[in-house]
Amino acid sequence: MKKILPAIIALCLTVGCSKEVQSLPANVTTPSVSKTETSEKTKENSTSENTVKSGLKANIKPPDDLVLNIRENVEVYEKITIAELVTETNVEIVNGDRTIDTNETGEFEVYIECMCEKGEFQQKVTYTVTDTTAPVLLNMGVSPYVKRGEAFDLSKIVGYADNYDTSPVLTYDGTVDTEKIGNYPITAHVTDSSGNETSWDMTVVVLSEIPSSDFSGGDSEGGTQFTDFINTYKGDNRKFGIDVSAWQGDIDFNAVKKAGCEFVIIRMGHFYDEIVMDDWYIENIQKAHEAGLKVGVYFYTTANTADDIKELAGYIAEQLDGQELDFPVAFDWEEFTTFQEYGMSIHGLNELFNLFAIEMENYGYSAMLYSSKNFLNNFWINEYNYPVWLAHFVNETDYEGDYFMWQASSTGKIDGIDGYVDMNILYTDKQQEITQTINTNNTNTNEDTDAELSDEEE
Repeated sequence: MKKILPAIIALCLTVGCSKEVQSLPANVTTPSVSKTETSEKTKENSTSENTVKSGLKANIKPPDDLVLNIRENVEVYEKITIAELVTETNVEIVNGDRTIDTNETGEFEVYIECMCEKGEFQQKVTYTVTDTTAPVLLNMGVSPYVKRGEAFDLSKIVGYADNYDTSPVLTYDGTVDTEKIGNYPITAHVTDSSGNETSWDMTVVVLSEIPSSDFSGGDSEGGTQFTDFINTYKGDNRKFGIDVSAWQGDIDFNAVKKAGCEFVIIRMGHFYDEIVMDDWYIENIQKAHEAGLKVGVYFYTTANTADDIKELAGYIAEQLDGQELDFPVAFDWEEFTTFQEYGMSIHGLNELFNLFAIEMENYGYSAMLYSSKNFLNNFWINEYNYPVWLAHFVNETDYEGDYFMWQASSTGKIDGIDGYVDMNILYTDKQQEITQTINTNNTNTNEDTDAELSDEEE
């Protein structure tokens, strides 16, 4: 798997979500939907949801001594109910468990259904959604090099994102003279549309030539033997495997299995400007099955619109063609070094992953999220608790979130593969829990669908 480039998180996220846990709304807000379009949908939803319920006595006036105070501000994407919005009241709130819309900043209206001695009545209130979360620094410029004579573009060196704003503004104080070799200290700033700002100091280095970086691995000496890896981490409810792509070339899966490997996660392809199948995918998955290994797939993607996600999910399902997998399909999004180039917010990419999971479920497959400890802690929200495949290249991970598989090393050595390979630990007890949860969710979804059909028939 392509390695995650070094990135430094300067600020943790404090965002929430306003969706109901049971399902993701069909009109999921993604970077492909403009704020104007989203606002119109919000208005439509408000109109339909806030109409007087059947049996509600619209002619009952609020009591003269009505007390109905609400919070002055609500954070964007905060998951909050009407009952939590109300700070003080002297009447009973009937629809207190309803979640209010916090997907846009600005002023919004909601009808609160109340009960007094005379009966039920509605009271319209206005609440304000604000964004007080500063942008996040994903890459503070760990390779801040500029070639002498070339234009200086700070956005090509650093990476940043905002929880809400899809295009926060990058500026800097100081001077970088690319005509002269040397070190140039500057102070960089990222500001979002609400005025929240993150700043940091860095030094830009002007060089005659830019140092090259090689992340390909190859036939390097050293590394960790797979048998040693097993002996180090062996224990109850554990299995050991690898993940592979075209980087590993021609693989002898029989030798891989004989070396103690029990499963393999195979890259199906990558999606940059277009979907491209991995050169070795078809041969890899066929030979892995023939060798008797448990098999899963992952897809490396930079999809940044809902249409891209739907196209990707459809492509994956088409290639699988009903073939059963032993693991959920892994969503692999790693382009955080200059994340701002993709025109997304943190919330937006999280919504795209949620959409990917739903699309895969519609095709009869489940999904999991692949990411590093760094970004699992500071970028991904995973509000629906999809399975997590953790990447953390250390001897002992201190990641405190839930995960069922740990990619613990990128420098594995195993018979049947020339060069390095990623090595993974599968926690089978956690995998069983995930399988049971997926089956339950699918059953509930089918029951809900059957119930809706029955209602329509009646």
